[in-house]
Amino acid sequence: MSNADALSPLPATDRPDVTARLRDALLGASYTADGLLELLGAPAYAALSRSETVPALRATRGDTPLELLVRLFLLQQPVPYARVAAILPVDDCLESGWLVRAGGDEVAATVDVRPYGGSDGEDWFIVSDLGCAVGGAGGIGSRAEGVVLGVGGASTTLAGLTVRTPVAAALDLGTGSGIQALHASRHATRVTATDVNPRALHITGLTLALSGVHGADLREGSLFAPVREDERYDLIVSNPPFVISPGARLTYRDGGMGGDDLCRTLVQQAGERLTAGGFAQFLANWQHVEGEEWTDRLRSWVPRGCDAWIVQREVQDITQYAELWLRDAGDHRDDVAAYQARYDAWLDEFEARGVRAVGFGWITLRRSDAAEPSVTVEEWPHPVEQPLGETVRAHFDRLDYLRTHDDAALLEACFTLAGEVVQEQVGLPGAEDPEHVVLRQNRGMRRATRVDTVAAGFAGVCDGTMSAGRILDAIAQLLGEDPVLLRDRTPAQIRLLVEQGFLEPVG
Repeated sequence: MSNADALSPLPATDRPDVTARLRDALLGASYTADGLLELLGAPAYAALSRSETVPALRATRGDTPLELLVRLFLLQQPVPYARVAAILPVDDCLESGWLVRAGGDEVAATVDVRPYGGSDGEDWFIVSDLGCAVGGAGGIGSRAEGVVLGVGGASTTLAGLTVRTPVAAALDLGTGSGIQALHASRHATRVTATDVNPRALHITGLTLALSGVHGADLREGSLFAPVREDERYDLIVSNPPFVISPGARLTYRDGGMGGDDLCRTLVQQAGERLTAGGFAQFLANWQHVEGEEWTDRLRSWVPRGCDAWIVQREVQDITQYAELWLRDAGDHRDDVAAYQARYDAWLDEFEARGVRAVGFGWITLRRSDAAEPSVTVEEWPHPVEQPLGETVRAHFDRLDYLRTHDDAALLEACFTLAGEVVQEQVGLPGAEDPEHVVLRQNRGMRRATRVDTVAAGFAGVCDGTMSAGRILDAIAQLLGEDPVLLRDRTPAQIRLLVEQGFLEPVG
């Protein structure tokens, strides 16, 4: 059986009347993200993300409309025709390909349909190939080349990171099942979604239509090939096939280029496609190569005219990385010899390139055309608070502020302490003075930074009413220090606290 034969035929996209009636029926039965959580309960709901369906099957043994729909569209169970006919336009769904006959008196779904809640409470539906609504392809034992996955941790991470200001045009590059295009439709006048896999574009069309979203421009092609030379976007988002693997076995994850070339190419080509002030946001993998700083590698990717904020969230050694993606594809369930051969080929590829580890993280570009672009590359493996889109936007706003304010201007400016920042003093029990002071954020990136007592005192006084210079003069008088020297040495700390979001400029 070929890869193409291994995948089910898809519902038609030319029956909007049927899709609209199906949507109304799903909503009428409370087949929504909230309804699903209430029916299954938190443990069974969470188990779905681990590709474990037994708890959900146990929770849907009844005969209510919602239980039947969960078994049909989420758990791939055939259900009685007569019961479905009381809930859905079953004959139209059979004719248009949403359902097929299964046995004498049952019907089954041809695709997964997972309820998904939008950031503003929208009731959306993510369509994917059978068995792909939960977990990865490995959860279903399907390794067909063109398989299209549903909602996963990576796609929701990117959705949470994305800057959500109103824009004229947004591009979802490598759309998959269409989740990023869905989100973009809420704040972009024009949405373009591309994918090298025509099956993914078909499924994105189903996702958008079933979610009540219309008018997106769907285009087939790799990277920026479907984009015209004269087209520019205010927002570009991509959860690309970033896995660094030998060959291109699975379209949804393997980019088909050597090493991390696909991610590098995507980032480097994005700059010229952005409007002034536009954002490009990606998830990516990158190689840690022997004898090379990974930070230097990523700095070299940033296109001219763009500021960048690159955050490494995780690093895996090459054995961990190979095992992760072999299991994702279900290769660990093959015969032992085949699994070991694939594992060996992966390690051969890494060793040939001098790769000792692989990093995963977020890359955000903003077109600024500044004379001296700001490129921040950092490692931050600690917990953060999603959604982070507003945090990302504010980061670049602060860069603009710092770029236009020298030290003298900083001392004339007023600042306020950001919300939910706490101070921790670290030292030996009973000591008169702390060894050091830490400021910690409880929102957004949840950063912590060590400061001296002057900077801590300065931050604590900032309420927007006094200039930085006046505050430092008061601190100098309190400590018996030379105010000129204090004004001279403190702006660097103020600049750092502003850059990291502990202090916010007033006005």
